[in-house]
Amino acid sequence: MSRRSAVRAWLALALASVSAFLSMWILVPAPSRALLPLGVGAPEVSAWLALLGLVALVLALRDVRRRWSARFASLLAAAAMVTSALPFLRFRETATAADHALRMALGGKYLASIPDETRVRLRPATLVPIDLFRGMRAPTRPPRTTRDIPVSIVGGDTLTMDVYRPVSDGPYPVLVQVYGGAWQRGDPGDFAPFAERMADLGYLVMAIDYRHAPAHRFPAQLDDVRHALAWIGANADIWSADTSRLALIGRSAGAHLAMLAAYAPDAPRIRGVVDYYGPVDLIEGYRNPPSPDPLDVRAIEEAFIGGTPDSLPDQYRAASPISLVTRHVPPTLLIYGGRDHIVEPRFGTLLAGRLRAEGNVVVHVEIPWAEHAFDNVPNGPSGQLAQYVTERFLASVMNAR
Repeated sequence: MSRRSAVRAWLALALASVSAFLSMWILVPAPSRALLPLGVGAPEVSAWLALLGLVALVLALRDVRRRWSARFASLLAAAAMVTSALPFLRFRETATAADHALRMALGGKYLASIPDETRVRLRPATLVPIDLFRGMRAPTRPPRTTRDIPVSIVGGDTLTMDVYRPVSDGPYPVLVQVYGGAWQRGDPGDFAPFAERMADLGYLVMAIDYRHAPAHRFPAQLDDVRHALAWIGANADIWSADTSRLALIGRSAGAHLAMLAAYAPDAPRIRGVVDYYGPVDLIEGYRNPPSPDPLDVRAIEEAFIGGTPDSLPDQYRAASPISLVTRHVPPTLLIYGGRDHIVEPRFGTLLAGRLRAEGNVVVHVEIPWAEHAFDNVPNGPSGQLAQYVTERFLASVMNAR
């Protein structure tokens, strides 16, 4: 019995230590690139961490009077459970604020403008608890996917595009997806499950490509996005694309490019743009980088632009979406993490304020516990909330008259 008790106590301590170590990244910002995945992932798997802490606590309590290791394990497990609960303690307040932001921007009865066949397929709630553990369900009608479609660009180079077509008949509203990766990496296949989900909702999702820095400096990336939009317009009939109902979505660097393309004075008609934690003001981002700064924001911007704001001020201004805001930019959804240490949440607030001041439609959602790239864990509390808001925003602006 004594040996079994010792094994149980040490197992409890091991599990509690793992849970406590991982859950602390819900509170502690990652100081380096190597540790950033912990800062991103911990809040999004907090339900699992709480469950792990509970298992450790149950094991430890059996021997808490006899062994110091069990007592220590119970304290660690309890601390891990409390820390892991923090996103959920703030979730209801955050979800309510997100719903309010949608109604204020789109109208109190905005859901009534969405066709019944689309509305019944939207996510039913801001949080589906079982999805935290099983993941978000795969589409009930897997899209017809065509990968690596060649798209020629200026200079004779060729990029590729992935297309996700609904199984229903067209024409389809078009959602152009632009991947992130500090303008230096990534490919159209990123966030394929999201594209499949949106195709299941009836969108023709076109995941586009662009050339990467530092081999290619700005505005090469923007030129590629704009060329892709022109290509989509020229090939609309082939793909049954209804280009009168077109929106853009991007993450991080991809959101930055999506906003630049959508806000340009000569942009094609765009119904909406969705910005997940995208850079807004590159000059301000360079002058006042986050602390800690795990990816070295200044180095990333220099690689993208080709110099500093002092040496290339016009390029930095041209590459800042906030400098393009006028009274007639498309409706915009901004989703930022409150603990983002790559693109700080103040930039979402800054852009939302500028858009509102110009009389534009803007939905601004800040998720207090979320880090940059939170939707890499799409079934986490942040990913579920972002998906809920995104689906409703796009369904509304795509069907606006």
